[in-house]
Amino acid sequence: MRYVAAYLLAALGGKENPNSADIEKILSSVGIEADSEKLKKVISELNGKNIEELIAAGREKLATVPAGGGAAAPAAGGGPAVPAAAAAVPEKEEKKVEKKVESDSEDDDMGFGLFD
Repeated sequence: MRYVAAYLLAALGGKENPNSADIEKILSSVGIEADSEKLKKVISELNGKNIEELIAAGREKLATVPAGGGAAAPAAGGGPAVPAAAAAVPEKEEKKVEKKVESDSEDDDMGFGLFD
């Protein structure tokens, strides 16, 4: 992915057909050493092609990929669907939770700070 990104950066910088030296220069500027085999593959696949057309074609392909989760299966007997986790856990009585009133005089960390 880094090679494609570097190729796109070089193309956005004005190079119509970036070569391996252009991509290596971009990658080395951020401390990445280029792998010559991967670099050759990216250049051979992208060289001479219109970047805007490739991006548009990629967007069309991504639009067909489902991105949502699956729908819940209907419950047996045609009733409303109940998640399996909710069906397996018996209902518990709600307990009243008393809120503790914090006082300024209390020192929860007992005088110790995080970096003491």
